[in-house]
Amino acid sequence: MEGKRSSSQRGDLLRKIREVTRSILEDLSNGRSPSVSIDRFRNYCTNPNANCYCSSDFSKGKEILTLQRECHAHRLNVMLRVLLIVQQLLQENIHGSKRDIYYMHPTVFSEQSVVDRAINDLCILLQCSRHNLNVVSVGNGLVMGWLRFLEGGRKFDCINSLNTAHPVPVHVEEVKDIISVAQYILVVEKESVFQRLANDQFCNTNRCIVITGRGYPDVPTRRFLRLLVEKLRLPAYCLVDCDPYGFDILATYRFGSMLMAYDAKFLRVPEIRWLGAFPSDSENYGLPNQCLLPLTADDLRRTEAMLHRCYLQREEPHWRLELELMLQRGVKFEIEALSVNSISFLSKEYIPSKIQGGVHM
Repeated sequence: MEGKRSSSQRGDLLRKIREVTRSILEDLSNGRSPSVSIDRFRNYCTNPNANCYCSSDFSKGKEILTLQRECHAHRLNVMLRVLLIVQQLLQENIHGSKRDIYYMHPTVFSEQSVVDRAINDLCILLQCSRHNLNVVSVGNGLVMGWLRFLEGGRKFDCINSLNTAHPVPVHVEEVKDIISVAQYILVVEKESVFQRLANDQFCNTNRCIVITGRGYPDVPTRRFLRLLVEKLRLPAYCLVDCDPYGFDILATYRFGSMLMAYDAKFLRVPEIRWLGAFPSDSENYGLPNQCLLPLTADDLRRTEAMLHRCYLQREEPHWRLELELMLQRGVKFEIEALSVNSISFLSKEYIPSKIQGGVHM
């Protein structure tokens, strides 16, 4: 579904939009109840034996939306309103955010998630990615290190100020002329860890690119990371908290999210490796008990649910073992807990030793 945006592509999407609206109008004018068929995608199942071949590349059935069901009628109403907005964006070749779209009909949409779902439905219906609809996210990601590139004619020179945060580009399809002498890419879960590395001048002594999505990564951050891995052919490592949320963020980078499973093949980074933090790190690095927090009831439910994802058994069984160890020990800890050894332990000892020693999965 990915592709370079062009006038011909916009024309193709506008043609598909006209076909969808024409079909609905013809049904209404002929006294028929219109229906819209939406393919359903998933990037994993919960088969305990993992005897499956789940792939987000193919649909797993269809959902038929009709006016005969009240909940479907509202969903179709929202989808058509968003479709008209998207049509205008494409016709005028301008961009809008999901939040912009929400505020065009706030009383109808009621909440942002309603718009998000409609946009996903439209991407599936029109067989395209979100950015092809000229709908963009407000970028949250940050990048620093040995990297230089252009985005829409604007130059990003991270090399000139190695430890300065630059925003991840929103229009990733416009990124070109990528130059780097980095040896690897490091993805960190949180901005606080990103800032710690910047304060320690991490990129001065480590020839790398550092990226953070500041929590769960948005689409531009995931697309940008995938682009860098593809173009630069560099190993990518991910550093997250040793808790269920950190692990889920790691899995989002590696496998994609269920909400956007239809586009996972353009967002996932199969090459990414888990650098830490592992449950076993608490003992290996001598973390005191005060740094360890008990897993909450929600943590336990989330962990047990993640253990049933088929891709862990099929593709990353070692990740599954670490997750089981977390559950068995019943504790979690943040990356920053490693600072108990020294304020710069993470940048001077932990990360370099793990990469040089090959301690990652």
